[in-house]
Amino acid sequence: MPRKPQTTESFQSTKRRRRDFDDDEVFSAEDQARFEEMRTEFDEMPNDDRPPAGDRWTIWHDSEPLQRGPEPLPAWVITDHGAVDYELGVLKTGKEADVFLIERAVPDTEVAVILASKRYRSAEHTQFNRAGDYTAGRGAKRSRDARAMAKRTTFGLEQAAGRWAASEFDALKRLYTAGVPVPYPVQILGTEVVMEFIGHGRTAAPRLAETRPDEVELESLWEQASEALRRMTELGFAHGDLSPYNTVVHDGRLVVLDLPQIVDIYANPLGLDFLTRDVENLGSWFCARGIPRQDVDDLQLELRAIAAKP
Repeated sequence: MPRKPQTTESFQSTKRRRRDFDDDEVFSAEDQARFEEMRTEFDEMPNDDRPPAGDRWTIWHDSEPLQRGPEPLPAWVITDHGAVDYELGVLKTGKEADVFLIERAVPDTEVAVILASKRYRSAEHTQFNRAGDYTAGRGAKRSRDARAMAKRTTFGLEQAAGRWAASEFDALKRLYTAGVPVPYPVQILGTEVVMEFIGHGRTAAPRLAETRPDEVELESLWEQASEALRRMTELGFAHGDLSPYNTVVHDGRLVVLDLPQIVDIYANPLGLDFLTRDVENLGSWFCARGIPRQDVDDLQLELRAIAAKP
């Protein structure tokens, strides 16, 4: 069994120390030459902490049980200590995070799975400027965290990024367990959320906006969208940013993505407004392709009635 891998933090720390040493101009030419010799020797030394292939050891065992997906685990989730993660490239970029495609595999076996890794940027680098509308009613559990985020200190910015990641992971767990069509949440570690990849091979499923369904397919997708909205409303949530661009269609199945801004209908003063907007944004796309406007209006009334129940 391989040794426990070097953590990302310690690896980055080592890189920083080496880079700082390189850039320090106070060393003599002789010192620099000796350092280069030492670095070459270091790089050529075997390192049992490195995976035999891939970019890192699997981070599955770095997450606590509560930071993993709901039981029972799908058969495709890899929990082997010897698994490694391969970086396959950027899948998409967003306002607050980038999604990468990774392969988690056990070397020298056929055990492998393609996953989506969503990595949140620090709050100082996000392009998401209306976060306050979505997070109203959530509150920080510790007053120290709340003050730091309000003052936008370095600690506060890190906490904000972590809260977006945690919000999405928690939402995925609750919605998946309730039967809402969302990706299975594999795990969260810091500001990285690893989840089921929706697609074939390494090709992502098309966004709803990119599809051209016939009449029968359109009716099926509308029914699926309506049911997803019903289930979310019954749980007391609105997606908050639902549209044909963050829903995808995989083998005829509608799947809802991008949930960091999920809104508590009751705790957030704008909760019902977000719910109304979700239905309108998605319903307008369906209306433009043949679904009667009355169906969208009826769904609006139905969801408001559900939300009004004690």
